[in-house]
Amino acid sequence: MSSPVVTFDGVQRWFGKQPVLRGLSLSVQPGQVYALLGRNGAGKSTALRILLGFLQPHAGRSSVFGIESQQLGPADRGRIGWVGEEHRLYPTMTVGGAVAFEAGTRPGFRRAFADRALQRCGLRTGQWITRLSRGQRAQLCVVLAVAGNPDLLVCDDPALGLDVVMRRELLDALIDLLADTGCAVLFSSHFLTDVERIADRVGILHDGALVVDATLDDVKRRVLRCLWTPRPGGAPPTGSHLLRSAVRRGGHELTLLDASPEQLAELRATGELVAAAPPTLEELFLDVTGTSGPGLLREVEAEAVGGAR
Repeated sequence: MSSPVVTFDGVQRWFGKQPVLRGLSLSVQPGQVYALLGRNGAGKSTALRILLGFLQPHAGRSSVFGIESQQLGPADRGRIGWVGEEHRLYPTMTVGGAVAFEAGTRPGFRRAFADRALQRCGLRTGQWITRLSRGQRAQLCVVLAVAGNPDLLVCDDPALGLDVVMRRELLDALIDLLADTGCAVLFSSHFLTDVERIADRVGILHDGALVVDATLDDVKRRVLRCLWTPRPGGAPPTGSHLLRSAVRRGGHELTLLDASPEQLAELRATGELVAAAPPTLEELFLDVTGTSGPGLLREVEAEAVGGAR
């Protein structure tokens, strides 16, 4: 198996007395698209800053291409593409000027690729950056980052502040631009429907800890959501397979993890069990970051699959 492109190993970080990351451990494999999710303040941006060497951890370590984050040199950083939520660009430049600037500072910059990508996004080289919409600036940032031919693309919530149409256009552009590259991608996002379209694997941060680290296929295979209506005298279900239970219309909406045929049979024996289906990523996110015991999926996953990445 190839070495990971990104590694976090027990990373901890505080701001004052407030812990922000509590032993973050994860890895991103070559060619993998990894989505790092979490509520505001969960530690996503802090983790990315530590990864890129802009912030030191108080404990643990992180690395890119097997190189400690704090030791990344200019050549190493030249292999990393970056798109932030601010979409920072030089305001005195045109679109064409921004492309020329990037081409002159990145040895592996693919000028022909950038020109085709600009046409794909409907951007003209003569447009002033100050005249671009927020969505157009986001698309330009993605084009410039991917045209640099990175081995790793890091995106910190690039769709933040965009409306649904702009977000769709940005995501479509990102998918198209990445189609002919083998680079790994680590990105954070608040938009879970977008994540389901592009990510191979998801990690969910909650209170600075990684409570989910799994492929989307694994999540859909292992987690079921169903409605259970008890018969008279029936007691609400319990057990390690119960991720969440919420009262709904005289019954209980259950989110089940790794429920065995025997456990499902027991639910059917004590009540009516209907509409079993995998939850959406948004539903799972709410289940594990809500107030009803976050972290259950991560704990059981570690027992079931040995914490495999």
